[in-house]
Amino acid sequence: MLYDIKLKITYKYDNDADVSRHIVRLVPADLPGEQRLVAGTLTIRPKPDEWINRVDFFGNKNVELAFLNLHREITFSVQARIERMDSISFLDMSPRLSNLASEIAGYQGVGSWAPHHFVGPSLRVPIDKSTTEYARNIIKDDTSVLDAIKAIGSALYRDMRYDPEATTVETPMLEAFKCRHGVCQDFSHIMIACLRGIGIPAGYVSGFLRTIPPPGKTRLEGADAMHAWVRAWCGSNMGWIEFDPTNDMLTGTDHVVIARGRDYSDVAPIKGVMRTHGEHTSKQAVDVIPIKQ
Repeated sequence: MLYDIKLKITYKYDNDADVSRHIVRLVPADLPGEQRLVAGTLTIRPKPDEWINRVDFFGNKNVELAFLNLHREITFSVQARIERMDSISFLDMSPRLSNLASEIAGYQGVGSWAPHHFVGPSLRVPIDKSTTEYARNIIKDDTSVLDAIKAIGSALYRDMRYDPEATTVETPMLEAFKCRHGVCQDFSHIMIACLRGIGIPAGYVSGFLRTIPPPGKTRLEGADAMHAWVRAWCGSNMGWIEFDPTNDMLTGTDHVVIARGRDYSDVAPIKGVMRTHGEHTSKQAVDVIPIKQ
C-alpha cells in the first residue's frame, strides 16, 4: 500500500522564548520488509540555528534542533511518501507462556531489540500488582504467548473507554488504568505493563493511522491521526509482532511506523526544553492519503 503523508504541528507561546532545544521524531521510518520511505522531508519554521541528525539506540532516526533567537511560534511540517508492505499471515509458533522465561534467559545478544530490554519497568511503565493481576485473570491457562497477547489487548479494548478529554500526555499510566479511560498512549502503556507483568517482553510504537470514513461520507482533510500501539516478543522462532489495543487488532497496512522503543519517553514525536514563561497552545493536522496504483 502506497501513502502520501502530510503532518503539520504548530506550537504558539504566550510570550517569547529566547532559547529552546528539541528532539524531533516525525518522519516515517524506513524498515526493510515492512515499510519503505520513498521520500520524506521535515520542514521547521522559523529556521533552527542548529540541526543535528542522529540515530538512537533502537535505530530510530531523529533530529536535534536548537533555536537561539526570540520566537513565539514553531511549526513542524512533514511530507512523505511511504510504501507499507502487505501483512503476511503467520502461524502461531510462539512458545507456551510457561516456557517463555527460559527462552528469554537463553537469548544471546544485547542488541537494541533483544527481549532483555523490554521485560522490566521503564520510565512510563511501572510493573504494578494491579495490571499484573488484571493480565493473570485474563490468561486462565498455559496458553501460547501470541494468544496471551491478543487476549490481553482485546480485554483492554473491552474494558477501557477511549476518551481524548480524560488524560494528557503526562497522565500516569496507573491513573488511566484505575479510571479505565484514556487515549492510544494510555491503552498502549497499560498493555505493555500487563504483558511485562506476566513475563512477555513488550515495547511501544509511535506512528500514523489511516482513518476510513463511514460509508457514503467523504474523507476529511486533516482528520487522520498520530497513533500508538504495542510491540511484543513471541519467542525466538516468531520474534516480534505488533498489536493495536485501541482498535483490538494486529497491526496492518493502515499503521505507519515512525519510531519504536520501551515506552513513550523513548519515541516522543517532539520533546525539549525552553526558556520562557506563560502558557502555550498546539494544533495538529494529519493526512494519510492512499495512492492508487
